[in-house]
Amino acid sequence: MLEKDQTMPGKTVSMFRWLRGFYLFLSAERGLMLFMISMGAALLVGRCSDWLDAVYLGFIGFCGWSCVDAINNIFDVELDKESDPFRSEFTTRLGSWGLVVVAFFLLVSISLGLATNIPLVTFFILLGLFLGVAYSVPPLRLRQTIYKPLVNNAVGAIPVMIASAFYNAFTLEVCMLALLLGLTTAVNSLWEDLADYSSDLKSKARTILILLGFRRGLHLTILLGYCLIPLTVLIGFMFELGAVYYITLAVLMAFMSLHILQNIQILFGTEDEAMFKLGSLLARDFVIIAVVQTTNLMFSSYLKYVLLA
Repeated sequence: MLEKDQTMPGKTVSMFRWLRGFYLFLSAERGLMLFMISMGAALLVGRCSDWLDAVYLGFIGFCGWSCVDAINNIFDVELDKESDPFRSEFTTRLGSWGLVVVAFFLLVSISLGLATNIPLVTFFILLGLFLGVAYSVPPLRLRQTIYKPLVNNAVGAIPVMIASAFYNAFTLEVCMLALLLGLTTAVNSLWEDLADYSSDLKSKARTILILLGFRRGLHLTILLGYCLIPLTVLIGFMFELGAVYYITLAVLMAFMSLHILQNIQILFGTEDEAMFKLGSLLARDFVIIAVVQTTNLMFSSYLKYVLLA
């Protein structure tokens, strides 16, 4: 599938490097996050113990997100040379096979939607895929504009809307859940911009971080991260989630706060290079927090509606 490694004539890329490259090409950690979001949303919206339906909707979320992330990495191959050289090299080596991967996940996600025989489910899947294309593909390429968080907000809410259509449940609690997950995805996109700042600056992107400047953008993303906490707690109360949900959330808050306090001098200092490194570290931490919290949401929903039902 891959061409021979030009830096090692006569040898193919190792299986480990191939798996790592494919993982990065799909941005699998975000696919996993969408799987957890979709499965948790299904359990919360459906309020039932049919976990197989939740897994089914989770798989739709994973396939749809993998499709749009693969598209993004194909069109970001030049930019990734600056921020993620390994991923850029792997995407280049994939060549036309990258489009095959995109087509595969595209067809699987749409087919799973059609199989439900619920037109509104298919509509939301197509809407999510369209937003993914608008996010990455010229001439719109909204990922390089100030509208990037708005697109990510809509994409993050899509799994909840799919679950709502699947169970025909459109309530205030569901709307609040869609708002939380949408905002979480939007803030996550700002944290990712910290790691992509250099490449976005060179490509003359017009993202929020570029317009504000790295220092103010970093302070804003931290503030927005903390602003999500009250809404996250509110969701727990609205759906009557158990103690595990709040304990995990408290641990994540403590982890992030401790890391910020340890670097408070850098955060409010004048050394730009140190701040750039801190931004990259915090971007990585937020990805971890987002994955753990979405897993926490899914597991807490599973405890309430399956194990303890």
